[in-house]
Amino acid sequence: MSLAHRIIPCLDTDGARVVKGVNFVGLRDAGDPVVLAARYNAEGADELVVLDIAAARDRRPTFLETIRRVAAELAIPLTAGGGIRSLEDARSVIRAGADKVTVNTAAVERPELLSELSAEFGAQAVVIAIDAKFKTDHWDVMVRGGRESAAMNALDWAQRAVENGAGEILVTSVDRDGTQSGFDIPLTSAIATAVNVPVIASGGAKLPQHFAEVFQRGQADAALAASIFHDSIQSIRELKQFLAEQQIEVRYPC
Repeated sequence: MSLAHRIIPCLDTDGARVVKGVNFVGLRDAGDPVVLAARYNAEGADELVVLDIAAARDRRPTFLETIRRVAAELAIPLTAGGGIRSLEDARSVIRAGADKVTVNTAAVERPELLSELSAEFGAQAVVIAIDAKFKTDHWDVMVRGGRESAAMNALDWAQRAVENGAGEILVTSVDRDGTQSGFDIPLTSAIATAVNVPVIASGGAKLPQHFAEVFQRGQADAALAASIFHDSIQSIRELKQFLAEQQIEVRYPC
């Protein structure tokens, strides 16, 4: 039996507000995270991701309060991340109400973090976020909010991250982020082929057909988007109806 494909809205938070940009820059205010979370929960989202993009400015107390407020609105799984550098950071996020944690830069710098998180919470609760940018003949792993290259091949890192305990991969195309030009199908397919854990595709979504393509050709298990949902360009209910009509299995909203 095949598993239903998941639709996952993402809230990038800066302090107490949701923000969105293009190619990881040019951020604009996109609303209140609690209001958006309640809306997506009602619309039939399968999960929600909340990322603290301001973690480097030591906004952790604000982020934990945001997780608490968002979690109170949800009847679906919540993944949270941004600035998680230690097991204790992750514990704080889980205690605040998250079901899963996602890590990026800290895991690149110290892959053992994934093993520690997996041992504590189980691999199913550990999501490795990989921000990838195409470089001539491969995808380069980008860190620190997509600003710096880690000089690592994204496919190699995906495999190593899974070996270290990651139970899911959130792969974001830096090239497609916020462009609404469609998911990076070759990138998503390459990652999905390289690992044996679920892959969430991110970066570039706009049209219902973009989601169909990333599920059918990109082999993604889930698809994440932000601005098209925040700005009501795309309805989650209508998106799921379209996918079902394309014979793509999805969970219908209640």
